[in-house]
Amino acid sequence: MATALWTDSRFYGPELLQIADSVAREKGLDKDKILEAMEGAIQKAASLKYGIEPDIRATIDRKTGEIFITKHITVVEEVEDEFKQISLEDAKKQKEDAVVGFEFVTKLPPIDFGRIAAISGRQIIMQKIREAERDKQYNEFKDKVGEIVSGIVKRAEFNSVTLDVGRTEAVIRKDQLIPKENFRVGDRVRAYIVSVSNEEHGAQVFLSRTHPQFLAKLFMQEVPEIYDGIIEIKSVSRDPGSRAKIAVYTADQNIDPIGACVGVRGNRVQAITQELQGEKIDIIPWSDDPATFAVNALAPAEVSKVVVDEENHKFEVQAPDAQLSLAIGRRGQNVRLASQLIGWGVSVVSETEALERQNQEYHSRSQVFMDALDCDEMIAHLLVTEGFSSVDDLLNVSIEDLASIEGFDENLASELLARAVQYQEKKQEEFSKKLKEMNVDNSLIGLGFSVEQLVKLAENGVNKLDDLADLSGDELIEILPNMTEDQANEIIMKAREHWFN
Repeated sequence: MATALWTDSRFYGPELLQIADSVAREKGLDKDKILEAMEGAIQKAASLKYGIEPDIRATIDRKTGEIFITKHITVVEEVEDEFKQISLEDAKKQKEDAVVGFEFVTKLPPIDFGRIAAISGRQIIMQKIREAERDKQYNEFKDKVGEIVSGIVKRAEFNSVTLDVGRTEAVIRKDQLIPKENFRVGDRVRAYIVSVSNEEHGAQVFLSRTHPQFLAKLFMQEVPEIYDGIIEIKSVSRDPGSRAKIAVYTADQNIDPIGACVGVRGNRVQAITQELQGEKIDIIPWSDDPATFAVNALAPAEVSKVVVDEENHKFEVQAPDAQLSLAIGRRGQNVRLASQLIGWGVSVVSETEALERQNQEYHSRSQVFMDALDCDEMIAHLLVTEGFSSVDDLLNVSIEDLASIEGFDENLASELLARAVQYQEKKQEEFSKKLKEMNVDNSLIGLGFSVEQLVKLAENGVNKLDDLADLSGDELIEILPNMTEDQANEIIMKAREHWFN
């Protein structure tokens, strides 16, 4: 094509447009892209004839196919390139109203394309066409990330499967295949588009069959109510090829989201299970109440109690002893999938274990009061039963509130509070003495730590402000477990202020 056209000194306008149109249809590209490639080739050939220093440009008229070769010189204040620039003073000699930025355009005569120029031009055109094809492939798939694509297996190798998905190839790496899944050349495969990159040798499309959203998109294809937005998929967790959980919700009270996803006689969910190599799917009703959602997420196990730690986004779930293994699942699968589905940490304990721990905690707290207040076991039990967990808690109530406990009177309440104050003062003296022995810097005291916390820090080698500033938030929490992540980070940043100042 290029050689026949460019070995002739004449320019065939309509023929040029016909060639561009033919190539565009053959490659499935925009005709303008082909013409731009031709312009680039003509421009290079013209530069070889008229010199590479001047600003030579080639333009093809989109209606007639006529080729224009022009030289451009720009008016500037100070000339840096005499081939492409002209000073304002010299420009005014040619054109009185010339200003900085104005371009002088000189039309150059047509050139006779020799054999070398034709070959070079053809290479440029082919390169531009390849670039255009690559860009088209990339643009075709970049907006499809997050969708399902279907393709034919072109190559099945040890570490990946390559699919033919139209004008390009897509790759599923081995770790993105469902375990024990084997495909042969010619098999049709569906997968989820994870990412698309524009590489030098073409668009790279990466697929996955293990991604949680692959399951969500399959439900969207199988369940019209999800596709129409009547039912919403809130979250998905998967153990690919084994088990999955999907949380669904609808605001329409007349629709059963679970039943709609299961389908008549389970036909909808069975179709998805077959696609995923027998992966069992638990369809869970979503709830905006964390505790209710946790109970639902652990299905099919029954749960007797849920303790919610909203600050740390954790659940402790108590299950009847007979349901414990089912709640945890084989190798912890059920509780792990539930945790991923909710987005919170989930731990499961049996009712017996929870009761034993509760009793131990009850007796240990009672012992604290017995030792600190020198009281009998009955009084200590009453304090723990009323919700007091430490002597500090006791100091935060009035004599009247303490006396209102059944079995207490004002005299007993007054005596208990007096002993609590005496115990606390003695404890503070001991800690203060210990702080002096450990050479704790006064600068640490002003950061809001209690005396007990300061002692604990000193025991872990944190005696000075710089020692604290060197810690990370996680390291501080490890020393002081009752501290939140935000509190730890805030204190460490305060400790580092003197570095920046």
